[in-house]
Amino acid sequence: MNEEKILNLIELGEDSQTQFKENIHSPDSLAQEMVAFSNASGGKILIGVQNDGKIKGLTTKDIQRLNQMVSNVSSNNVEPPINPLTKIIKIKQKKIMVVEMKRGINKPYCTNRGIYITKAGADKRKISQEELQRLFQDSNKIYADEMLVKGTSIKDLDIKLFKRTYEKIYEESVEESNLSQQQLLNNLNLMVEDNLTLAGLLLFGEKPQVSRPIFMIKAVSFFGNDPAGTEYRDEEEIRGTVYGQYKGGKSFLLRNLKKIQTSPSFNSEGTPEIPKIVIEELLVNALIHRNYYINSPIRLFIFDDRVEIVSPGKLPNALTVEKIKYGLSVARNPILNSFASKILPYRGIGTGILRAYKAFPSIEFENNVQLDQFKAIIYRVNTN
Repeated sequence: MNEEKILNLIELGEDSQTQFKENIHSPDSLAQEMVAFSNASGGKILIGVQNDGKIKGLTTKDIQRLNQMVSNVSSNNVEPPINPLTKIIKIKQKKIMVVEMKRGINKPYCTNRGIYITKAGADKRKISQEELQRLFQDSNKIYADEMLVKGTSIKDLDIKLFKRTYEKIYEESVEESNLSQQQLLNNLNLMVEDNLTLAGLLLFGEKPQVSRPIFMIKAVSFFGNDPAGTEYRDEEEIRGTVYGQYKGGKSFLLRNLKKIQTSPSFNSEGTPEIPKIVIEELLVNALIHRNYYINSPIRLFIFDDRVEIVSPGKLPNALTVEKIKYGLSVARNPILNSFASKILPYRGIGTGILRAYKAFPSIEFENNVQLDQFKAIIYRVNTN
């Protein structure tokens, strides 16, 4: 970074990735700045620059002290430690220090006093409990599907469904395991002591939405192509277990999509304008890989020209749309993931998107980081 680039930054003013400091004397203050940048998208602290952009400069003694402070704070006052880069730039015969923090890969970061903060424009703000959970999830430190659902118990399970599934997976009955039902459910991470986990509730709950009402599919078939439209052909709130929602979502799509005659016989049933494999793969993907820390339903919209499946949560970690098209995947909900291959048309090896795209190339994917959602858009090529 040279003098010209620094002058351009100063001219633009402070923002979520640039902070001006006339000087820094407090290690705690510096730690908070480092934590905020690391929990956001990274950025630069320009020390020796006033808030109004005036270049004040630093003395040689200031620079020596600040270099030592940056080293100590990044190692001892930020958890986990970070590795900032420092550079001295001379501008108009005055020296300033640029401290650059990369976007953190071990989020969430906090100060050694246990303060979790992030950037909010040019300022800082404390991280909410919900955001903190998402950051822990993004770094694979916790998983939403292993959370306790307080107030639930084994009485909220469909025990017959669990027994059938257990026998199918392990080729023995629950009774043959020589464990009590509760011990077995705890061993499988479907319960923790007396409470169900979210995975246990969503996989085998009698009525999962009693405890988690928002974890469902909201489906609407609109007239026209406007998502703000007020007229619709069909509408349904699809509840139940993960498998029940999969079946309900698939049924909603198939009854609202056109069928194409593929046989000369008048009595032929016809095939859906969007292949079933596409519907199956993208619905499963939404149910298994959505972010269950976000209290929002999956949204299933049918328009005259397209179908949209909107999942809460952007792609996790370093995944991109390009990477998932090549089969790369991350298990955001590992307990759900492990059972899904036994109860859904799901293989769990990252090939679902590949199969859907191969069967029907008229698909686009949008990873919206700002809205924290992932959208699959399937274009209806036979709408006349």
